[in-house]
Amino acid sequence: MKKLTLPLSRDEISALHAGDAVLLAGTIYTARDCAHKRIFELLDADMVPPFPLKDAFIYYAGPCPAPKGKACGSCGPTTSARMNVFAPRLVDLGLGGMIGKGEMSEDVRRALVRNHAVYFAAIGGAGAVYGNAVKKSELVAFPDLLSEAVYRMEVEDFPLVVAIDCYGESVYDRQKNAP
Repeated sequence: MKKLTLPLSRDEISALHAGDAVLLAGTIYTARDCAHKRIFELLDADMVPPFPLKDAFIYYAGPCPAPKGKACGSCGPTTSARMNVFAPRLVDLGLGGMIGKGEMSEDVRRALVRNHAVYFAAIGGAGAVYGNAVKKSELVAFPDLLSEAVYRMEVEDFPLVVAIDCYGESVYDRQKNAP
């Protein structure tokens, strides 16, 4: 298990390979479909997105409200394929990578390789584990979207698997090609 702290250096990303287990620490941003659409509206209008894209990581999740004494409620991943239309452009603009659940498109894979970025898979059904790994959560943009708003989160020991590495290798390809 590799322990990593965001932002990741080029060397740290180079050392990651599909299937590696990691514990991530640092700042991540949540964004789902609706937030991505709004981010694209800002970009298309030559406006600044609600957080700096350079080396940032987006977690495809909509956190539940925090219970008393916690920074976050349950915060499991959503299906990443819904962000296939958005991810390549964001990676081309400097995004360090994404965190989500399930396969992503060939366009996303090519963008990761082209930009030396990485896609991490989170475990579906483990929302409580991810929520407990959130040490601080702050609303950043689009409060009208409620749980689908953009949140900046500080995480510790956030368990992930490298799903697609910067070389284009994917754990999902391995599953398809298994005997």
